[in-house]
Parts: sequence; structure tokens; C-alpha cells
Amino acid sequence: MKVMAMMVFSLVVMAMGTRAASAAGPQKPEELAQKSGEVWLALVDAGKSAESWDEAAAYFRNAVTKEKWINAMKSVREPLGTVKSRKLQSAKYSTTLPGAPDGEYVVLKYDTSFEKKDSAVETITMALDKDGKWRVVGYYIR
Repeated sequence: MKVMAMMVFSLVVMAMGTRAASAAGPQKPEELAQKSGEVWLALVDAGKSAESWDEAAAYFRNAVTKEKWINAMKSVREPLGTVKSRKLQSAKYSTTLPGAPDGEYVVLKYDTSFEKKDSAVETITMALDKDGKWRVVGYYIR
């Protein structure tokens, strides 16, 4: 009898957990893109320019060679120093972007403070790649 009660209790707990997980629902594209974008930004922050190029979308890699990307990061990003703070300003989903083929995109904007530039806006454009992963197709600092 005790064993049966424990099994029933376990099944109820498991059902409650499943219901709680499904109540949260699937993540929105903006959330998924943000997670992937922040993993990519960590590569850039660590000075791993080659790896950030490798992890970008094919569209990005076709637009700029690895060598040009590494040189751009050395001339534009490195002089800013380390990141002091970064806060998500906005995340906007779209199926169209100027000059890009139709697809699924999320434009992420961050208010960022660097060691040598107190106030900047980083814009990362993410695209849902053919493999189902959100990948970087654009990165700008203003």
C-alpha cells in the first residue's frame, strides 16, 4: 500500500512539473535570439574574433572574410577596452530587413559601457539559420 501511495505521489509531482513547464510555454524568438547573441558577444568580449566569425551565420561569413572580420575587430572593438556593463535596450522580431532576403530576424540593441567609451549602443542582428539556430548576421557599435 505504501509503495502504491508513493507511486501515485510521484506521478502527481511529475504531472505538476510537466504542467508548470508547459505553462511557461515555448520561448519567443526574441528570447532565443538573445541567448544566442549573448553567447556570441562573449566570444567578441574575450577577443575571440576568429571563433565569433565561425559561429556567425553563413550570410555573415559570405559577406566578410574571416581575415577582414579579425582586422575589423582589432581596429574597432579592441580600442574600446573591456565591457563594463551591457543592458538589453530592445529586441525586435521581423521577417524582413532592408537589403536582406526574407527570413526570421531579431534585432537586439544593447546599451553598453566600455572601459574607454562610457556610452555606446551595440546592435546585433540575429537570423534563424537553416539548422534551426539563431546566428549573427550583423554587428554594429555606435
